[in-house]
Formats: sequence, structure tokens, C-alpha cells
Amino acid sequence: MNAAIKHLLHNPAASGIFIFLAAVAAMGVENSAWSGMYNDFLNIPVAVQFAELKIAKPLLLWINDGLMAVFFLLVGLELKREFLEGELSQPANVVLPIAGAIGGIAMPAAIYAGINHADAAALQGWAIPTATDIAFALGILALLGSRVPPALKLFLLTLAIIDDLVAIIIIALFYTSDLSVGSLQVAAVGIGVLVAMNRLGVKGVSGYGLVGVVLWVAVLKSGVHATLAGVVLAFAIPMHGDEGEPSPLKQLEHDLHHVVGLGILPLFAFANAGVSLQGMSVTDLLSPVPFGIAMGLFLGKQIGVFGFVWLTVRTGLAKLPEEMRWPQLYGLSLLCGVGFTMSLFISSLAFEHGGAAGAPDIGPARLGILGGSILSGLLGFILLRLTLPKHR
Repeated sequence: MNAAIKHLLHNPAASGIFIFLAAVAAMGVENSAWSGMYNDFLNIPVAVQFAELKIAKPLLLWINDGLMAVFFLLVGLELKREFLEGELSQPANVVLPIAGAIGGIAMPAAIYAGINHADAAALQGWAIPTATDIAFALGILALLGSRVPPALKLFLLTLAIIDDLVAIIIIALFYTSDLSVGSLQVAAVGIGVLVAMNRLGVKGVSGYGLVGVVLWVAVLKSGVHATLAGVVLAFAIPMHGDEGEPSPLKQLEHDLHHVVGLGILPLFAFANAGVSLQGMSVTDLLSPVPFGIAMGLFLGKQIGVFGFVWLTVRTGLAKLPEEMRWPQLYGLSLLCGVGFTMSLFISSLAFEHGGAAGAPDIGPARLGILGGSILSGLLGFILLRLTLPKHR
């Protein structure tokens, strides 16, 4: 039994499975007699105070602003490792994924904006369908086992990493509220301390963590979304340890991998995927916001990723890897439409805290995310199952 549990937890698909089950549980509870308990749980007041400094938020926002900062810390660690010694350090390896990522961001945003162009408040959600859920997409790909060629996995991983980087930039530029100059100054001092620690050769991760907590509080109070503090902290963690010692960055990335994939992301999904279906009709689901999100994820992602990669190959800027075939790339483009976690996160920024006045109800938006992600994931899996060789 223990061996089976360990095998499940180390399976690349485990995180996606846990996230999916958490989302299903949230939908079930929200539409049951326990919905009141579910909402009371998310609204539990949690406060932390030190002298005059006080942070008081409901549990939901501690999950979205606090625990998700740890997720972005992991994303930042992966980005830094890839840029220094991974696939992103070789320019020739990233031409096709960059092209796919650009198309996979531009087309979904264009489709959503086209459907919602008449509603200024709804346009706040233009970035919701631009995200790809790396855990979910890689989890679905992992279900196909050894039939998947390494080139296909590498393409999806690289594209998703670039997609995450762009998502970070979008959040920083477009989803910030009124800025506090004093808090930004404190944050700037924190960043300076982190840079100095890195330059002075400080290897202990705990020291960086303490400064990172101060930075998170300052960013939280500044009006910039607090999760970005995790990315800044990640870029300061040293890549190389002392002689004979492991890499601080790689060790921290390893330590956080299961905590985030099997703990934080499923909890985030449970807290944010609960949508009440009571009183909701088909007309509501086909309204501009959920329809724009679903079509952005399903149509925009596949058209953007596949179309931009095809144009890049046809113009001679890059070559399709030998192990990859066009039908397989199309199936992978469909998988990129699984937005889920990041789309839910951006929807909360766009339509809940920080959204425009008169912003649409987030419930139908979440249904659009679920619908577009499920449709993309299911059809992508079927197409890849049909087109990949049966044995490798």
C-alpha cells in the first residue's frame, strides 16, 4: 500500500489529478446542503499583527495572496534554472515555443476581446484565457506514458514556462490597484537586500526567506499583487552552493515541488472552483464573459499555438523537431487550452479584488474556464492518443 501511494505521489499526473478532484469537490459542495459551511470556511477571518502592522483577510485571500506566492516562488525558481542552464539558455531551442506562446496568448485575448468589446468592465478579463495550466497539461500528457516523444514533452514544458513568465508580466502591469509609495520603498529596500545577499555569496535559504516575508508584506500593502514577491525572491536564490554542497535553488525547488503540486494548488482549486449552479441557465453560460473565456481557451489556444508554429516553420525561422509530427503538435496545441489554475487566479484579480466597477459575476466566468479547459484537455488527449505511435 505504501509503495502504491509513493508511486502515485511521484507520478507526473498526480498534481493534475489532485487539482481536478479538488475542483470537483468544490463544485459538489457549493451545490449541496453544505454550501453555507463551504462559504463560511472561505470567509473565516484570519489576522496577523505586529505592533501597528496588521494584516486581516478572509481565509480565501490568504490562500490567493499568501499560499499562491509560494506557487509563484516555485515558478520563479524554475524560470531561473531554465534560463541559466536549461532549455531557455539555448536560443535555438526556444524559437518554436516562443512562437507558440505568443500565438497562444494573442489569439485567446483577441477572441475574448472581440466577444466582449462592448462591455468595458468585462474587458478587464481579457487575460483570463491566455494562461496554460502547466500541471494539468503535463499531467494529461503523462497519462500517455512512454508513447510521448521527448521533443513533444520538451516543447510543452518550454512553452508553458514562457507562458508563465508572460502571465507574471501581465499581472504586474495590468492587475494592480492604487499604489502606496511608502510600501513600494520598503519593497525596494527588500529587493536591494536580496541582491546584496546574492552578491555577497550568502547560501542559506532561510535568510532569503526572512527577507522574502518582509518583501511579501510590503508588496501586499503596496497595491502590486503580493504573489509577485515570490518571483522576485526566486530570482535572488543562488544557483550554485559552496563546494561539495547542493544547489540552494535546486534544493528549494525540489522541496517545494510536492508541497505546491499536491497541497497548495489543490487547495487553491477547492477554494476558487466552487460555483453555484442554482438559477443559472444555458443563456447565462452563453453570455459574453463565459463564452469568450471558453472560446478563448478552446479555439484561441489551438489556433494561436499551432498557427504561429506553422508560420514559423514555413518561413524558415525554425524547423519542426524530427520526432514531432503536425497532428501531434495540433493535439498539444489543444492541451495548451487547459487554463484552469492560472485562469482562475487571473479571474479573481480581474473580477473580484482589483476589478473594475460593475465587473461581471465571477461565477459564470469560472464556468467558462472549466468548460474551455475540460473541452481542450479531453479533445487534446483523444487526438494525441490517436496520433502517437503505439510503441516507442
